[in-house]
Amino acid sequence: MNILNRFGLGSGGQTSTDPSPIAQGSDDDSPAPEITLPIRRRMLLGRGAGVSEAPGVTQTEVGYTQGITHNPSYEDVCSETTRHAEVVRVQYDPKGCTFESLLDLFWSRHDPTTLNRQGNDVGTRYRSGIYFYTPEQEKLARESLERHQQRMERKIMTEILPAKKFYRAEQQQQYLSKGGRYGMGQSCAKGCTDPIRCYG
Repeated sequence: MNILNRFGLGSGGQTSTDPSPIAQGSDDDSPAPEITLPIRRRMLLGRGAGVSEAPGVTQTEVGYTQGITHNPSYEDVCSETTRHAEVVRVQYDPKGCTFESLLDLFWSRHDPTTLNRQGNDVGTRYRSGIYFYTPEQEKLARESLERHQQRMERKIMTEILPAKKFYRAEQQQQYLSKGGRYGMGQSCAKGCTDPIRCYG
């Protein structure tokens, strides 16, 4: 373990009891350079498996949010001291899809009833979450959760919170197509029926 992490320090030098005002601020950074279409809407999803293949989605970026340290490394996040959630930032064109349809996809692609866990992935960074940019998104997210809760036998543990500073995970972009954890490439193209091993 990185010695800084042992003492609760992230790469930004903030202690676990001294949240960085930058990390706690709103997500106001510019999109990745490869995004050429005008941004119509954004959403942040913790455990956003398979969203990149949805019609209307123009770009997805894997990263971290909701933590207390500025500019965390992957090792910092894995240390469980920075309180970040691993998320997918979704850029979408509302002419091609709706916020509600992307939420429906979100619910269908993971188990929202497990706390800080998805399959063999365990830890607070694996928590289920919807992080909103506008009051309208918050309203729709809460209504969607209530509808899906009626279909579930166990309580949904998904958190719904305002979007905070997003940190792009440079080494984790397009994780599946690069081969994921086990070096086996996986296409997100329509028609691919392989089980999803991760998100991105």
